[in-house]
Amino acid sequence: MLIESLSGVRAHDANLTEEFVKSYAYAFAEFCAGENILVGRDTRQSSNRIKSLLVEALKDAGNTVVDLGICTTPTVQYAVEYQEAAGGIVVTASHNPLPWNGLKFIGADGIFLDGEEMLRLKNRRIEIGKNFIQIEKKNGLVRSYESAVDDHIQSVLAISYIDRDLIQKAKFKVVVDAVNGAAYRAVPELLRRLGCEVIELNCHHDKPFPRSPEPLPENLGELNKTVLNHKADLGFAIDPDGDRLAIVSDLGQPISEEYTLVLAELLVLSKFQGLHQKVVTNLSTTMAVDDIAKRYGATVVRTPIGEINVAKKMREIDAAIGGEGNGGVLLPEAHLGRDSLVAAALVLQLLAEEGKKLSELMKELPQYTMIKKKVQRGDLVLADLREELERLAQPDSLDTRDGFKFIWKDRWVHLRPSNTEPIIRIYAEAPALVAAELVAKPFVEYFNRKNSPMLALG
Repeated sequence: MLIESLSGVRAHDANLTEEFVKSYAYAFAEFCAGENILVGRDTRQSSNRIKSLLVEALKDAGNTVVDLGICTTPTVQYAVEYQEAAGGIVVTASHNPLPWNGLKFIGADGIFLDGEEMLRLKNRRIEIGKNFIQIEKKNGLVRSYESAVDDHIQSVLAISYIDRDLIQKAKFKVVVDAVNGAAYRAVPELLRRLGCEVIELNCHHDKPFPRSPEPLPENLGELNKTVLNHKADLGFAIDPDGDRLAIVSDLGQPISEEYTLVLAELLVLSKFQGLHQKVVTNLSTTMAVDDIAKRYGATVVRTPIGEINVAKKMREIDAAIGGEGNGGVLLPEAHLGRDSLVAAALVLQLLAEEGKKLSELMKELPQYTMIKKKVQRGDLVLADLREELERLAQPDSLDTRDGFKFIWKDRWVHLRPSNTEPIIRIYAEAPALVAAELVAKPFVEYFNRKNSPMLALG
């Protein structure tokens, strides 16, 4: 299994061969056309082998390789930008379960390569692979950057919206479930420096994922119970490479990844009273983002799915904040990448300022319910089905920038091929669960008729 897309490379371990990995490394070295390339990895057992291959190949290409060891994806993004490196590579398959692993490529500006750049990189990888044994080896260097995680933490603490004294006075008790992933140390350490009492759950770098690694509500049962058992103020769940943050309330209930961005947006826009600001998010993110923006006179700009699309638009229009409904928050003051550390700090600052329990604050926010389903893609080409799907939907409006988003006054459904898995995603949102299910149902049944059996979400 191999996927090369806007989100980088993801594959089963067996497909990430020495030749394949090194070909990508050589191609990326050419793309960077610079000396320093940073490399980090997540905690998967295969990540160390893959990172070693990358380091060897980049060194042979004549680069200085800066090894960050185990660290989050946003740590590498931050480090590339502020160390003024030529680029960076993260060995991770993000939320994909074992035996998946992969590669994420970061440009000199600290954001991921875009679709055109990834296509050029892929094509060059293929060319290099045909003449792999003929690569001329040079003598590059390898050095370690052992303080990368600590520097990243310090940068988050320095964000102008964060009042360390105020958060410390709140004395929050927080349960952190890092799924034994790359954020196993970074997030707990950040919270301790903010004066929180931290209960660590699955915060080991040398143990396997204890559950399905995506921080979806159905995967957070242990975190829910731990929050209740410890009478904690809230719980944080992070995905394996540390760019997404999901939250559990003081009642031991997941609040949906969609609301991580909403809470962060609420805090940031409150700092711009009377000033017209811009918020960027993708087509599948909750309508609550729009409602909060209206409250503060801000404008929401939506992009196709993919962090790079959000980041580039944020930079283009000078947005105050952005993100995606998968728990990803981008704050320009920090860096233009989804960052669970930034998200956690902003949420704690909001709670400290409001002086309310998270469960109380959530009651004051716009209420929507989103359902997320997926079907096997198989041989289906979504674009070929437009006429049938549009006739089935009969929407008020249609957005075709990324699959098909059928929109009505207070609800929508979005159908699109995944960038990271061989599936078609079906997202639907409405003011209540029953309504969201009704919106999605015709499309679920449609794909079932196309002989694409539904997969369990997770």
